[in-house]
Amino acid sequence: MKKFMDWMTDKFAPRMNKLARNPWIASVQEAILTAMPMIFIGSFTTVLTAFGGLIEGFPDFSPLSTFSLGLLSLYLAYLVPYLLMEKKRHNKTKKEAGLAGIGFFLMLVSPTFDEAGNILFQSSTLGNGGMIAALIAGLFVGFVMNAFSTHSFFKEDSAIPDFITVWFDTLIPILMILFVGWLFTFQLHISIFDCIYTLFSPILKAGDSFLGFVVLYFVGYTFLYTFGISTWVIYPIESALILQGIAANQAAVAAGNAASVINADGVSYYFTLGGGGCTLALGLMMLFMAKSKKCKVIGKASLVPNLCNINEPLVFGAPIAFNPILMVPMWIIGLLAPALTWFALYFDLLPKVTTLFSFWYLPGPICSYAVGGMVGLIFTLFIFVLSWIIYYPFFKVYDKQCVQKEAEDEAQKAKLAARKNARQETNNA
Repeated sequence: MKKFMDWMTDKFAPRMNKLARNPWIASVQEAILTAMPMIFIGSFTTVLTAFGGLIEGFPDFSPLSTFSLGLLSLYLAYLVPYLLMEKKRHNKTKKEAGLAGIGFFLMLVSPTFDEAGNILFQSSTLGNGGMIAALIAGLFVGFVMNAFSTHSFFKEDSAIPDFITVWFDTLIPILMILFVGWLFTFQLHISIFDCIYTLFSPILKAGDSFLGFVVLYFVGYTFLYTFGISTWVIYPIESALILQGIAANQAAVAAGNAASVINADGVSYYFTLGGGGCTLALGLMMLFMAKSKKCKVIGKASLVPNLCNINEPLVFGAPIAFNPILMVPMWIIGLLAPALTWFALYFDLLPKVTTLFSFWYLPGPICSYAVGGMVGLIFTLFIFVLSWIIYYPFFKVYDKQCVQKEAEDEAQKAKLAARKNARQETNNA
């Protein structure tokens, strides 16, 4: 175990953190996080719409979702190349890169034109349904713009204003980007949008399979987390899967069919009560059952964040990270909970998620009830009880160690105080 811990600490964790800081990955991650307010608004609209069938004359708030979450892919098509250029320190051309991203993405979704000359788009391709295509389009635009960023028609000491030099320096790369979209969409009649989803369909299916589902959430939400690697490192992959999944489920329900995708946005609410690794149980133990001062303080400090599914104070304060005694139970529940959730969804013991509810910072029972009703709430409470049973023996061992350590520290302080008093008495004599 020690050799494994040393390897993870000295080799694996630094490499993963370096990977997370890679500008290509970081730009996708930051783009999605930047667009989160739009996802929240879409979720809020879902809650408001639920009252529509209950209150006569209740306004239709669906346009709020249409022009927030419903344009998610369009926002990402702008943000990804913009942020990539920013992280590559090509700030002069980042806005132009973002605009090129929008133009290229709109070409990819194969718009049609009616006789009156109106351009028509499928709304589903502009929202979370087109997310993967938007990310790929953004990265392609960023790649081309970055490749041309070191070339300029003008010298650095040119008297021509910067905004004019930017105009001319971005003409060729933007023209190349739009030419690719024009060639495939309007001349060869090849849908790059469909090609991207055909290429990524194995990944989407893998994320919905038992092995893919369990590995994704165990590795991302628990295993890497116990070595100080943030859960956000997997967020670009996870969000692409789950937002695509809920879009498919909602489309199926709208067409009168049953939802079939397991890994949809909100599914993690079933097994993350308190955050990744279902740590609420451990936090409550520390608050109400600990005998050591350290554990009680950590329990108090982490209670409110833990109730809101934020467990950094507990993971790094207890600590769970790099602490074999508490890492092991977190691994166990982090593996069991997603596995049980997948089986419950697969055998229709749990409803597949069709309701967009991205308020993950609300207490877990509220979230699980919002996406799964009473059945979802009961299942989450079952996972909580299971996590309590798993954490309890390890908590008792760790708490006992903390008590012993505190007693040793107190004894050491008493010895030092006694020696100090003895020296003072000798000096006074």
